[in-house]
Amino acid sequence: MVNARTYPLWRDLAMSEDLPKEALKTVIDALCTPARGPHGFDRRDEEWREKALKAAMPALLARTTAKRLRGWLLLHADQPMLASLAAAGTVTTADLPAILGTYRPWAGLIAGLARHPAQVEAAIALLPRLAGVELEQVIRDWDPDRYTRRNEDEQASPVPQALFDAVLEASLTPLAAFLLHPQCEEGWEALSSCSEDWSLELDGHAGWAMLARCPERWAELVAHPTLGAAVQHLLLDQAEACALQEARLRATTSSSLGEEKPPTDEGPAPALSEELLLACLPALCLPELSELPNPTVTARRTLHHIADRIRSNPRLTELAADQLHAAAAALVDRGHLLSLSKKQGTDYAFDGHVLRLAEDLALLGASPDHLAGVCAQLATLDQPAVISPAPSRALMRLFGDDADRDRPAVLLERHSEHHRVRALAALAANPHTPHAAVSDVLTGRHPAELAWIAEKTDGPDWFLNAAAAVPADDEEDSVLRLYGAMSRRSGRFLGSPKPAISFSSYDRKPRLR
Repeated sequence: MVNARTYPLWRDLAMSEDLPKEALKTVIDALCTPARGPHGFDRRDEEWREKALKAAMPALLARTTAKRLRGWLLLHADQPMLASLAAAGTVTTADLPAILGTYRPWAGLIAGLARHPAQVEAAIALLPRLAGVELEQVIRDWDPDRYTRRNEDEQASPVPQALFDAVLEASLTPLAAFLLHPQCEEGWEALSSCSEDWSLELDGHAGWAMLARCPERWAELVAHPTLGAAVQHLLLDQAEACALQEARLRATTSSSLGEEKPPTDEGPAPALSEELLLACLPALCLPELSELPNPTVTARRTLHHIADRIRSNPRLTELAADQLHAAAAALVDRGHLLSLSKKQGTDYAFDGHVLRLAEDLALLGASPDHLAGVCAQLATLDQPAVISPAPSRALMRLFGDDADRDRPAVLLERHSEHHRVRALAALAANPHTPHAAVSDVLTGRHPAELAWIAEKTDGPDWFLNAAAAVPADDEEDSVLRLYGAMSRRSGRFLGSPKPAISFSSYDRKPRLR
């Protein structure tokens, strides 16, 4: 009788080397048949059966050659076990029809099959059936014991070069195909105003994860006839940013371990050489996306994407100056970016669009008319206002006699109200920006913003002098502070009858209004 008491016996019998071949079918039938008690399904017996079958599975598959019996056994194996059996050679490509009848291909199965040279091609043939996010897992999970291995001298077998190349190509192909025929996603025009960054298919996370594993091949891959454009885009977007992130992580780890490093003013070495940057110039200004519909949105986001690339790769400012200036001018004209309508009451993204456009043109623009136009847009933004909690003894004990916290420039920056004047300072640093356009905006700046320029900006002398020359207005020389609290339920500001305290931009003394 097969029940919870006898399942261990069936398991030991299946794993015994003395089990006659003629008895395999009987043992497999006993371990694969669902457990039933006197009154039907028995959960406790079923748990014992599953444990016994799992323990006996490798031995049974190693001895079973009949196609039907092997299929029955494989039907009861889960994905981790099948991947492990494939790595051990117990499950082979001949078992794929039975496995794929239950599961779709997954990274562990492909890696397990590819550990045997005769099965590499069959494993590669399964790659197109993986989802994009799963492709890199084939290589990442090649060594499942990398975190648990105790013997440091013991190394996993190397990844077959054919498999690595196939995964790399499969990871880059979707982005390469998109660049050949870029199309907006469904609902793009409706959702575009809700996102702050480019939301088309330029991320290529799987492609970058594979590229990061073979930096020695970057120079070869940027010139690839079909994948080169995708590689260029990924290198410009990811290489330097990831190198900086890794350097910071290493510094944090070294600091936590108490390791001392000699102080140095130099940052991490650049991930891309000058030769690689020059090889990536054809993709720098996103020419593939120049004809997308809805240019008011796509041109603005393309400009922001290019500016982010320059912030990650500052050397491109000199290497591709003419190309950047021409692209910025073309995008501003095509998207009519300086013809924004007036701010509406519900247009909460208006200020962000103007600030990003100003910062991007300050970095990329060379047209005096465009730079003057974005200066005029900055002048339309609202004056800064700061909402602070009501004074309390707890706050006074927390801050003590720290007078710096209430200086106008510090107060402005602490509450993120300095973005408008920071964008103006960036425009002033651009040698192509007309001085008169910046000076016109300065005359309408809040005194706290002028104090921020004096304390926080390392700009050209003419800009600092122009800001210092703006006459002071005694009625408007302070940062407005509204004391109260924010309602957790409605998100609205709850006012307070207490008088608002303001701080002079010049004598830095608190006053009551």
